[in-house]
Amino acid sequence: MSDPASTSPGLIAPSSGHSPFARASLPSSTTFPSTSLSSPSGSSPYVTDQPRSRLNEALGGGERRPRDNEAEPRGQTLEEMYSAPENTLEIEVRDPRTQEFGRKMYTDYEIICRTNIPAFKVRYSSVRRRYSDFEAFRDILERESTRVNIPPLPGKVFSGRFSDEVIEARREGLERFMQVVAGHPLLQTGSKVLGPFLQDPSWNASHY
Repeated sequence: MSDPASTSPGLIAPSSGHSPFARASLPSSTTFPSTSLSSPSGSSPYVTDQPRSRLNEALGGGERRPRDNEAEPRGQTLEEMYSAPENTLEIEVRDPRTQEFGRKMYTDYEIICRTNIPAFKVRYSSVRRRYSDFEAFRDILERESTRVNIPPLPGKVFSGRFSDEVIEARREGLERFMQVVAGHPLLQTGSKVLGPFLQDPSWNASHY
């Protein structure tokens, strides 16, 4: 009777042990970690209950070594750790001050801008703007940037507008507004008023 492996198509005769596809026999004492679906509550049923080192021992392997074409893992250099990010933009609205102008009073705010984005002329700037300046700035943005939905400003206040609570709430709203507007890539590259409003101490709405 002929050997079935030599007559049946698609079958490969048992290897002598030199074939890369030959199966290695495992010791009879080898045990594998459990991956039962009845794992403890909160743990994944696909996570074994033995450490990786014990699992490697059971499988007859050691720690994984990088292949020839793989780069060795490395930590960051000091230059990489302390170098500035590729794009940095920090906007802060702070230090509200209530000013008296004759019989009128108003509150202005300091806008701090720290950036390395080329759309802005200087890396650090500090200017002061009052609420009416923000209103004029937003109107100009809407006229020149029809593709961008400009966020609203914090609403007008008609009573108690010089109280600490109202001023602080307005400061927070103006800061959120400026952070959204200044961070928009289309406004950074397409607006003629954004940079000057943020950085030019002599900014005037009538010039736009």
